[in-house]
This record gives sequence, C-alpha cells and structure tokens, in this order.
Amino acid sequence: MKLPIVQSTHGVTLAGGGPFPARDLALALRRAPVPVAADGGADRLLQLGVTPQAVIGDMDSISATARAAIPVAHQHLVAEQVTTDFDKALRLIEAPLVIALGFAGARLDHGLAAFATLIARAERRCLLIGPKDFAFAAPRRLELDLMPGDPLSLFPMASVTGTSTGLEWPISGIDFAPDGMIGTSNRVVERRVVLEFDRRGMLVILPRRRLDAAIRALRAAP
Repeated sequence: MKLPIVQSTHGVTLAGGGPFPARDLALALRRAPVPVAADGGADRLLQLGVTPQAVIGDMDSISATARAAIPVAHQHLVAEQVTTDFDKALRLIEAPLVIALGFAGARLDHGLAAFATLIARAERRCLLIGPKDFAFAAPRRLELDLMPGDPLSLFPMASVTGTSTGLEWPISGIDFAPDGMIGTSNRVVERRVVLEFDRRGMLVILPRRRLDAAIRALRAAP
C-alpha cells in the first residue's frame, strides 16, 4: 500500500476542481487549516489566495499557470485513471479530519462519484460540503448533539440496517438500500441523536449550520 502523501495532526481542507466561494474556503480552513488540492482544485485555491501544501491527482486538469506557481516537490502525480482525483487524494491523506470543497454540485456524475468515495474511504473522517448542506460516511455508531427541528437525511450507498434515537421517524427495522428504502428528509426531535448501523455504507446529510456538531461527533466516534 502506498504511504500517505500528506500526514498531519491537524485537519486538512481538500479542494476539488468544482466551484466554491471564498467564504466556504475560509469556513473550512478555520476548522482544517492545512490546504491540499486534488488536481485542478489547485487553480481555485490559488485564485482565492491560498497556496496548497500538496497537489494530488493525475494532473490532467491543473493549469500550467498553477503548476508553475506551486513547488514541484509539492506536486504528486498519481497516474492511474481507475479512480477519481478525490479518491486519489483522500486515500493519500492521513489526518484526523478532512473538509472537502468543490466536489459536489458542479456535475451530477462527479457528485455521485464523490459520494461513493466517501463510503469507499470511510476510514478517512471526511465531510463533503455542498451549497446548503454537507454529507459524510456514518461510522457504525454516531452520537450527534443537534437541535429539534433540524433536518437529517440518511442515504444508503449499500444495503444497511440500523437503529436510531432522537429522530421523528425511527429507522429500526428498515432495510435500507440505494434501490429500495432511503431515509431522506427525516427530522430531529431530541437534542441528542444516536445512530447505529450494522455496517458501513450510510451517508448522513445535515444542514451546514450543524457542521461543528458533526465534526465533534466524528472525532468522538469509535
């Protein structure tokens, strides 16, 4: 197995090639201060005045201008074409937290591939930021401090069962599957929400105002 390219005891902000505003980058860097780019995400970081500490990918979308602005030693070519640049970068980052920007919303196929990577790399505690909400792969057990009335969606990327407390519609006894029952548009009714699953494969989607609550929950999860 290839050793990580980026190893940090701090959180990593991972930028992709899709659009994201300066305020989202600032939000991410406050929580995950090490900037890293997946291929063309380097251009967006540079446009916003941030030089990535590493660029990881197959280097087919980064511009020549960006490559000239970033030290060669910080550019890490992963030549295979089987996986996405998000997957390449995430699997080669070792950090307690990754906040990913620019991977959801620009194209449907890219967004779907990014969600699949969250599950495939569930051992990397990664939160994927979208325009209004964010998603992450649920660990087997998760305890969240939320507010009654908050929306909480569960989307299975595999066949998953589980239990819950604190949700308006409990999930016990439901066989979730991407081609069957899904759990979008549930709602929080207690301040403490506990989710347990029989396996990995579930995405949790929350509004962006609950980002810090999710970070705390993922840091505490086994």
